[in-house]
Amino acid sequence: MEYLHTMVRVSDLDESLKFYCEKLGLQQVSRSDHDKGRFSLIFLAAPGDADSARENKTPCLELTYNWDPETYTGGRNFGHLAYRVDNIYATCQRLMDSGVTINRPPRDGHMAFVRSPDGISIELLQKGEPLEPQEPWASMENTGEW
Repeated sequence: MEYLHTMVRVSDLDESLKFYCEKLGLQQVSRSDHDKGRFSLIFLAAPGDADSARENKTPCLELTYNWDPETYTGGRNFGHLAYRVDNIYATCQRLMDSGVTINRPPRDGHMAFVRSPDGISIELLQKGEPLEPQEPWASMENTGEW
């Protein structure tokens, strides 16, 4: 058995790509548009995985965009996506500076949560050992759901 990808449905492709690529930093490795089925599939990978993802060696995030409007609910009950980051504080600051709410701040120097425009919970984990707790993160309260 081999893990291939995680699929999430998105309701606004432009906003989702802006979030996942411009803000979170993922890279698009492939895209296919299906006129007959009226949907698009966009595969994204973390920067360090992009080359191997293009060769189908690394799991990806699949964004499924149905061209006809639909309402999706229950982003939280999907579970979450998880990404390891080099510096949790710098990543959260960059996201916050670009308008993303840090729902669960990295108070412990190890873990944080944000949400996509479609309400998908995304866990960010510090690579290696947790960083020493530091402000403003150490005293920052949770915001919303994560």
